[in-house]
Amino acid sequence: MPLFAFLFFPLHAQEVFDFTIPDPPRPTLAPEEPEDIPRQFRELFLGQTMDALQSALTRDGLFRFRGERDVSFLPVRDETLVETTGLSFVRRAYFQLNDGAVYIMSFTLDTRLMDHYSVFTSFVRKYGEPVSLSPQEAVWESDDTRVSIERPLTVKYIDKTVFNRLIEEAGDLERRDIFAREEFLADF
Repeated sequence: MPLFAFLFFPLHAQEVFDFTIPDPPRPTLAPEEPEDIPRQFRELFLGQTMDALQSALTRDGLFRFRGERDVSFLPVRDETLVETTGLSFVRRAYFQLNDGAVYIMSFTLDTRLMDHYSVFTSFVRKYGEPVSLSPQEAVWESDDTRVSIERPLTVKYIDKTVFNRLIEEAGDLERRDIFAREEFLADF
C-alpha cells in the first residue's frame, strides 16, 4: 500500500511556503539627541575677523601659517583668501572672507594619516545622520551653516547666510548684464 500512495503524488510536487526573513536591526551610530552643527574647528570659526583668524592660525600648532604671505586679495567683491599648509592631519586649509569675515573654511586632510570613514563616523556620532549623502559628499545643515565631508577627504564649513547672499548678488549682476546687453543690441 505505501507504493500505491506514492503513485498519486507526482515527484515534482512541492509545498510552497510564503514567508519573509526580517532584516536584522541596523545599529545606528547617531545619538538620540545630536549636537548642533558646528560653526567652528578648534579656534577657527565662521564669522571670524581677519585679525582673529591670523592670530588663531599662528597659535595653533596644527598649521604652518606664515602671516601675510598666505593672504590673497581677490579681485571679485570684497573677498580675501587665506591659504596655509597644515602639519600632520591637515594638509591644506583655505579660508574665504567676505567683508572681512570668514564665510567658508575648507580643510583638506592627509589621507595617509586619516581616512574618510573615521571622519564620517565621528560626525555621525556627534551630529546625527547627514541630510544628504552621495558618493561625492555627506552634508549636515542647520538654518545658517552647512558642513560637508567631500571626497577624497575635505571638510568644508559654509556660512549659508553669507553664501546665499553672494549667490543672489551674482544672479542680480548677471541679470543686469543681460539687460544691458539687450539694450545695447536694441540701439542698432
